[in-house]
Amino acid sequence: MSQSDQQKNKTTVEIYNRSYTVIGQEDPHHVRMVASLVDQTMRDINEANPSLDTAKLAVLTAVNTMNDYLKLKEECGDLMDYIEKLEKEDKNGHD
Repeated sequence: MSQSDQQKNKTTVEIYNRSYTVIGQEDPHHVRMVASLVDQTMRDINEANPSLDTAKLAVLTAVNTMNDYLKLKEECGDLMDYIEKLEKEDKNGHD
């Protein structure tokens, strides 16, 4: 089944006092959780930098979120490499 054939969910969320409708295949609960995290990050950044306008606040939120994502992706890669190394050592130890 192609992606276009899969059911699309329509979820309305509120981020930084604005409503957005998100359409996609993710579960609505997941979309609301993501929106809540974005909203909280924007509020945290605004608390530290109250003079920022919404556009700059949104960009800083995106930059911070992408930074966190890249760090986690790197950590995940490191863990996967470590697991592969352990599996090879285990396999060689049982031959």
